[in-house]
Amino acid sequence: MTRLWDKGAPLDARVLQYTAGEDYALDERLVRYDVRASIAHAQMLHAQQLLSQHDLELIVAGLTELGAEHAAGRWQIELADEDGQTALERRLTERIGAAGGRIHLGRSRNDQVLTALRLYLRDAIDELDAGTQRVVAALERLAIREGSTALPGYTHMQQAMPSSVALWARGFAAELVDDARGIKSVHRRIAKNPLGSAAGYGTPGLPLDREATTRALGFELTQQPVTSVQLSRGKAEAQLLFELSLVMQDLGRLAADLLLFYTQEFAFVELPDAFTTGSSIMPQKRNPDVFELVRARGASALACLTEACSICAKLPSGYQRDLQLLKFPLFRGIDVAAQTLDIVASALDALRFRPDRIRLDPALNAAQEAYAIVVTEGIPFRDAYRRIAARYARKD
Repeated sequence: MTRLWDKGAPLDARVLQYTAGEDYALDERLVRYDVRASIAHAQMLHAQQLLSQHDLELIVAGLTELGAEHAAGRWQIELADEDGQTALERRLTERIGAAGGRIHLGRSRNDQVLTALRLYLRDAIDELDAGTQRVVAALERLAIREGSTALPGYTHMQQAMPSSVALWARGFAAELVDDARGIKSVHRRIAKNPLGSAAGYGTPGLPLDREATTRALGFELTQQPVTSVQLSRGKAEAQLLFELSLVMQDLGRLAADLLLFYTQEFAFVELPDAFTTGSSIMPQKRNPDVFELVRARGASALACLTEACSICAKLPSGYQRDLQLLKFPLFRGIDVAAQTLDIVASALDALRFRPDRIRLDPALNAAQEAYAIVVTEGIPFRDAYRRIAARYARKD
């Protein structure tokens, strides 16, 4: 099979296996975005009189058909293709002939894949924001459904002050709303059109209209100068993975609370069998595995961020093949977060608190009692604090 860079020399199969790695499989999620960007590129070439009307029509029809067939599962990217860009152009050329070979004028795989990736990230960010908002909504439903149930508020793992299900749930909801804003902020870094920057140094001698593809693909601006494009790679990826690590951190802390509340010693909450698993040896066990794995997957999210940042650290300017390896941690981080948000929203709707099992330490109101003395007697808070401390010490 001929690759886009192939000049006829033989290639060791091990080199293809190692350099392509899993990139060809990862590119599956980018095909529809590559089709869209390729059509916009072809239309721009035609407008600039670099592509005939006949060839444009063949290219647009061929790409549209290939995109629909890929979405229907009728073809996949193969290892021999090396990547999605080669797979798409090869199939296009097989289908429409020489016109397919004209689509690559004025672009490189470098700006081609980055354009598709940014279009994909646009949708992924919106979906992750929506997933976060679904958890927020589930927490609000819980606050409404069981908000009046009293809970002890803990500091240092000790009962400290009075709280409630509503106060507990809405605290997490407020932080997740903030996390969602962070996710949406990544749009700033993917709003720049890299198409036409080619291998990072533009296309000298070609009258490309990069503004045309910026408009056609819905980017906010054209990324300039062309040398900045490869320098920007990894930044949007790392920013998104950072924001997702914060989401997963909040979900992990939520899970940690619920795992404690689910123990027999606490027994504050219950889950239906559909959201617990059993033991292979202990017949009586029902385990809250979902929340254990939510707690653990924060580590996976952080690892993805660390990997993405490490790949780009100290790279020289211009395109380097190292950048190909950003896809794996990026896609894994996105998938881990999306799956976790989905299961947590459903688990929260299934969760029930057990007010009859929640024991509140009488000393929970100690701070409130000290405040009352300050208000009624006008004494300094520290004096009221000591008076209340002595009262509870006598009770012990």
